[in-house]
Amino acid sequence: MIGADKMSDKFIISIDQSTQGTKALLFDGSGSLIRRTDKPHRQIVNEKGWVSHDPEEIYHNTIEVVTRLVTESGIAKEQIAGVGISNQRETSLAWERSTGAPLGQAIVWQCARAADICERVEKLGAAEQIRARTGMNLSPYFPASKIAWILEHVDGAKEKAAAGDICHGTIDSWLIYRLTGRTSYKTDYSNASRTQLFNIFTLRWDEEICGLFGIDPANLAEVCDSNADFGETDFEGLLPRPVPIHGVLGDSHGSLFGQGCRKPGMIKSTYGTGSSIMMNIGEEPVLSTHGVVTSLAWSMSGKVNYVLEGNLNYTGAVITWLKDDLKLISSPQETEALAREAVKDDRLYLVPAFSGLGAPYWDSRAAAAIVGMTRTTGRAEVARAGVECIAYQITDIVKAMSEDAKVKVEELRVDGGPTRNSYLMQFQSDIAEAAVQVPDSEELSGIGPAYAAGLALGVWDERIFNKLKRVKYEPKMDGALRDRKYEGWKSAVSSVLTK
Repeated sequence: MIGADKMSDKFIISIDQSTQGTKALLFDGSGSLIRRTDKPHRQIVNEKGWVSHDPEEIYHNTIEVVTRLVTESGIAKEQIAGVGISNQRETSLAWERSTGAPLGQAIVWQCARAADICERVEKLGAAEQIRARTGMNLSPYFPASKIAWILEHVDGAKEKAAAGDICHGTIDSWLIYRLTGRTSYKTDYSNASRTQLFNIFTLRWDEEICGLFGIDPANLAEVCDSNADFGETDFEGLLPRPVPIHGVLGDSHGSLFGQGCRKPGMIKSTYGTGSSIMMNIGEEPVLSTHGVVTSLAWSMSGKVNYVLEGNLNYTGAVITWLKDDLKLISSPQETEALAREAVKDDRLYLVPAFSGLGAPYWDSRAAAAIVGMTRTTGRAEVARAGVECIAYQITDIVKAMSEDAKVKVEELRVDGGPTRNSYLMQFQSDIAEAAVQVPDSEELSGIGPAYAAGLALGVWDERIFNKLKRVKYEPKMDGALRDRKYEGWKSAVSSVLTK
């Protein structure tokens, strides 16, 4: 229950719609997170390994978590000023424009069912054109081929598209459409830039690229500033009056904004099951030559910022593997003590290429390996190698971005569960040769759109970016030792590469 001293505040609701579930976050007028509610949704995996979500379940869960958030907090509903939304990126769906009814299930970002469509487009010789305009390598990971798959395989989709009675895009535009009572069909620049249909130079849907995938750009959402007014919602009658949705960002972009990485050269890394490493590169795009991708950070009040981004499949997932598959640990917390117990000069490396290697190597055929075992290698050494491989992988991407952007990275802002491991954070600082800053909140992807909405609505000002308290780690490792360790990592990676 909120005390009387808080009743004069305005409040911002942030919806963080992620791969596993939906969170609702409540921020007071000082920018403090005062309550959170969440609910998971089903992960629908069929016999072909296709991964899907039910769009209606996600929408109804959104209404439920917001209703619980507001009801359980005890705030006056009239004090809610606005809403922000962050979303799982690349997950794609289509729905009927006239009714809002989904056309089948949403195709989750992890799902590669559209690989054949990408191969077909590649045979047309268009892969480099796509990379040059969208900043990303042709891949079934992105919505372009996912939407094409829906148009080609879902009953009635092609006909509705021809008649203009279709909407298709990412989860943010779906939630906006439904929350506003089908009056607003919009997306923001961060999400548009991840579709592989958006020209990051002209800042428009690219008609030629859309044509390659059989997509009519007229059926895509209107692209708006990330802090634009996306329409109003009362959450199915929960609120006495509709309030504006005034901040929308893809989850990684939300984290970048929430971390305050608003200047060129500022970089953040989210440590989760996998990791997203993003560097703000300012108002001019730079196409990577070192294995990462270029997209838009956001557009705020007409001002665009670009990012370099690298994604890793196995960071926190390595710790899960140590626990669930190898049974070396019973909880992730054990890894810190084990890492400190390990033999100091043991030169063991774990290369977690369980499903190939992503950025910056891009070798889908690479296999995982433990390299450098000796007679002193035991449980502690394997656990430490598992922890350290997280920092090594992130350092690979930080170095690639540093070379692309031609800036030296002095500081890395981090978030996510594994950041509680102080051994990992110190090792990350040592190997990346940069300060590592850990904030006192884990809800960065939801904080970003909340900050954007609150700024746009005048609930708070720029001082909001000083709200997070941070623990700082500085490099301490001897330079020669750091170089030896990192060279050993690069050698271990080379041993598993197939190209």
